[in-house]
Amino acid sequence: MGHPTIYPTGTTVYLPNKAWSGYTIFQAADTGALLIDMNGREVRLWKGLRGFPNKLFPGGYVLGSTAERDPKYGFQDEANLVQVDWDGNVVWKFDHYEWIEDPGHSGEWMARQHHDYQREVSSVGYYAPNQEPKIDSGNTLILAHKNVNRPEISDIELLDDTIIEVDYEGNIVWEWAVSDHFDELGFDEEAKQAIYKDPNTRGFGEHAGDWMHINSVSVLGPNKHYDAGDQRFHPDNIIWDARESNIIAIIDKTSGKIVWQLGPNYDTEETKHIGWIIGQHHAHLVPKGLPGEGNILIFDNGGWGGYGRPGTVSSDGLKVARRDYSRVLEINPVTLEIEWQYTPTEAGFVAPLDSYRFYSPYISSAQRLPNGNTLITEGADGRIFEVTRDHELVWEYISPYKNKRNANMVYRAYRVPYEWVPQLELPVQTEIAPISVADFRLPGAAPRGAAVTVVIEGAVTYDDGAFCVATTDESLLKDADVAE
Repeated sequence: MGHPTIYPTGTTVYLPNKAWSGYTIFQAADTGALLIDMNGREVRLWKGLRGFPNKLFPGGYVLGSTAERDPKYGFQDEANLVQVDWDGNVVWKFDHYEWIEDPGHSGEWMARQHHDYQREVSSVGYYAPNQEPKIDSGNTLILAHKNVNRPEISDIELLDDTIIEVDYEGNIVWEWAVSDHFDELGFDEEAKQAIYKDPNTRGFGEHAGDWMHINSVSVLGPNKHYDAGDQRFHPDNIIWDARESNIIAIIDKTSGKIVWQLGPNYDTEETKHIGWIIGQHHAHLVPKGLPGEGNILIFDNGGWGGYGRPGTVSSDGLKVARRDYSRVLEINPVTLEIEWQYTPTEAGFVAPLDSYRFYSPYISSAQRLPNGNTLITEGADGRIFEVTRDHELVWEYISPYKNKRNANMVYRAYRVPYEWVPQLELPVQTEIAPISVADFRLPGAAPRGAAVTVVIEGAVTYDDGAFCVATTDESLLKDADVAE
């Protein structure tokens, strides 16, 4: 995350013969829902349409929110979830989850939606064969908030995560609350004690404990595991992940019980090969028909998260796990083997010394594309990029839009096929080859190369020397020497 003062924005790399081309939609900071083509042309802006996240459906429909709750009284609460047409007309709206009467505001119904939602047929909200979301009917799965008092968890009020399903008319037809399943989450006694003392209270809103912070929810959809007889992966079951607890889980839609889980502890024999997943986002099952179908794709943020024993990393038992770089992991949920990954090493950086160069400690996402590539949102620095299965960078875009805190953050981006937007003619696709940063200069800056070179006779150097701390490669060499 080490930024230079001056750097290019917009599309910086585009290899049309290797990328899966289409339109990309994301929330431009403090601006609105922005649709761009592969060369970064801003083909449509729905100004003022909030996005937590924005999604684009076939026919040029966009989902988002028109208002948020006053942050003096709520935390990441969107007032509604709406679907607008190409011209910005609201054609569907949900807001009837809770009647809110905040001081200084007129009472109103709010959705309290946050982080994610899915429309019927589309299990994950992005393109997959035979999974086009319904646009004028169907139920919608929505991640929402509710303030609750659960003295068995903490004597502090909790900002609880709920998952609701609403029909097209806005009726709530199903609801699930994570606090009802506290004993299923696998916290040890030290983690429970830490949560009880401080369930991640925040310094704004109603000062409630954001104890789980679920940030993604999606349906499993048709998959090979269920086809093979594994009932845990029923197509109607729901997968979610929680940032503060480092948990990824699948719940049975009928009973509400947790039937599959990763975390909160990754030191077990079954999971230690994965390493700690920390503060993760956008965990979902890759839909049927896409490469890697049936695997779980996760943006493993790193940063800080989890509850447990106080120690040198955490004096109060909160955020006990830390790591200063991110990973994208594709995990087989049955064997728990890592089938594919993108880490700082695959990005070409010396690990762990330069691992921070691929790092977003919050927000972010990963989408599997039909050609096997992966679209990654490195949200903290507004970077959206596409890599092949062999980790080659074939498209990259840097958002030029910044919020009031000088951050060009992008919560989550989605790539959609051109045919989902029939209002536009197919764009001209122009290759943008990666440039040599060493020779990239601004006007007025001198070119690379010494005016005078003096050769020192007898000087000796080697291609690779020792660093002050051990690199990953050095650790591997050491292990090899021991094996010999």
